Amino acid sequence: MTDIDQIRDEIDVATERRAELWHLLSEGHDAALADELHKLEERLAALWDEQRSLKARARFGDRDEIIKRARHEERLARAA
Repeated sequence: MTDIDQIRDEIDVATERRAELWHLLSEGHDAALADELHKLEERLAALWDEQRSLKARARFGDRDEIIKRARHEERLARAA
């Protein structure tokens, strides 16, 4: 797992490269550049997902622990 600063840096670099690719593709179609852009878009989506996940974990705690607590509270509510 990486930390948020590393993810943010990688997002910045990838975003700059994406802008370069869009500029190059605006001059004319190139299959290799289009393929690189597609892969870069997928990588950026994964990075944004990872960043959101890390922020949520930092704010609310581990997902499994949250689910465990919620199930426990639900059982207590049903028993009451």
